[in-house]
Amino acid sequence: MLPPKENAEFVCAMENVLEVYTRAYDERRPVVCCDEASKQLLADVQVPLPLLPGEPLRIDYEYERRGTANLFMMFEPLAGRRHVEVTAQRTKGDFARLLKHVVDDLYPQAERITLVVDNLNTHRPAVLYETFDPAEARRLVEKLEFVYTPKHASWLNIAEMELSALARQCLDRRIPDQETLRQEVAAWEKERNRAVVKVDWQFTTADARIKLKRLYPSLELQ
Repeated sequence: MLPPKENAEFVCAMENVLEVYTRAYDERRPVVCCDEASKQLLADVQVPLPLLPGEPLRIDYEYERRGTANLFMMFEPLAGRRHVEVTAQRTKGDFARLLKHVVDDLYPQAERITLVVDNLNTHRPAVLYETFDPAEARRLVEKLEFVYTPKHASWLNIAEMELSALARQCLDRRIPDQETLRQEVAAWEKERNRAVVKVDWQFTTADARIKLKRLYPSLELQ
């Protein structure tokens, strides 16, 4: 979604993100895109009929709602590496614990991790201070560079593309509980990482200044 008229705040945030996407791969300073999505948990009321040769699986239209689960997607597009964390909620504490997992477990050798995220109020460095003691929070903050996409511009977050692939390839069916969801997502993640599926981002700041020129403020000569 784009603003209806010129918007300096939007283009500034957009160009910040586009600059990050031009950086060369550096394992010491990885660029990691983070996004999240919810998955409704649904269980079959009737057991699906067994498969017959040449016939599709027969699933009854009735189902039982079993709440929702949250999916945090961490995707490093230049390395073709992703990790999906399944949680019951997406609170500030959940996000803070995810950041600690990123720093300590996923990228323990990194000097600094650039994190591309959207503008949700849970996606702020301050959540680390709300979850951990000050010394631990400071340690984690100093490892992270937060880069925010503009408001209502999730298309600028490459992790959204990876969530779309996850939805199409893995989540397009009924999944009854968090544990099953976790197992299914882990299998998808393992296979996609094994294939080293990357993203070659092509849209640049130069492109934006031409194609989205109307969003840039008009400057009058003083």
